[in-house]
Amino acid sequence: MASDRALLIAAGGGIGDTLLAGVVAHALRSRYAHVDALVLPAHRTIPQHDPAIEQVHVMASPLPTAEDLRPLDYAAAIVTWANIDTALVPAIAQIPVRVGQARRLYSGLFTERVVVRSERGDHTTHWTQILLDYARAIGCDDPLAQPAFVTTDEDRAAAETVLGMHGVGGDFALLHPTRGLSAQRERWPSAGFIALARRLHERDGLPLLVTGAPADAPLAATIAAAAGAISIAGATTLGTYAALAERARYVVAMDSGPMHVAAAVGAPTVGIFALQSDEPDRWAPIGPRVRVVRAVYPCPPAHRKETCPDFACVRHLDIGAIVAAIDGVTEPLTERKPG
Repeated sequence: MASDRALLIAAGGGIGDTLLAGVVAHALRSRYAHVDALVLPAHRTIPQHDPAIEQVHVMASPLPTAEDLRPLDYAAAIVTWANIDTALVPAIAQIPVRVGQARRLYSGLFTERVVVRSERGDHTTHWTQILLDYARAIGCDDPLAQPAFVTTDEDRAAAETVLGMHGVGGDFALLHPTRGLSAQRERWPSAGFIALARRLHERDGLPLLVTGAPADAPLAATIAAAAGAISIAGATTLGTYAALAERARYVVAMDSGPMHVAAAVGAPTVGIFALQSDEPDRWAPIGPRVRVVRAVYPCPPAHRKETCPDFACVRHLDIGAIVAAIDGVTEPLTERKPG
């Protein structure tokens, strides 16, 4: 009897990459009754909050990981973040159908090889659609293509605790001022976010919670102290953050994993793509109420997020455009108010 279980291997990149890869799990469910995921240890929380995924495995080195997976008798595996290690896992695990990226030295390990659209010059198709090309190679698809992150009662209780600790009882907003650039945190500017936080506080009068990872806490504290906001950086799990975003009046975030999580839980979300080299069409947040603020600062062509020496664009955020985008995502809520 053929196996009715498939595996998504999304063991690489950042939080946003793993979250977006969840659309492949939803596509696999159109053909397979059971879908599991293999991710990096630090990203375990993401598939645990996706109802399409049953079991979550974490990536060790290829051989022991594959040996752990082999008894589960997977019929198919899709590798969305391919390198030699992740390509080896389904081959060693003897999974008969193995889908992954073409044109790589390790591509021979896959039975179905997919050319990524960007290698054909496409830089505007959203990344979820590019990922779904892997699923389409074996007759699976997800017409909705909506990343999923479903909060739990525990997440919501933890969010209430955080709010209570800071005396926040009503509406509030979230500001996530960082992105996955751990090596450049010392050069990440705060001035633009201080100005933005002050403008939002003056305009809306809402408590503004500044979020981030533990390593972002000094920057978040600087922004909060200068703008009358509240820093909770390093004080929440990803699930707690998601539950806070779910309740927030709006979320403003740099292009980042937390931006994608906020959009996935349905929060009114504004994503800031500050560098000219960012690709907002490809990486825009996906959700019921989202807006994107595109780059306006004249970055030199060589300034990319991995190599930018000063992030001047972040010091000169287009605050007017951000405020207009907030109005755009919150307008439906305003329209539902009586009077």
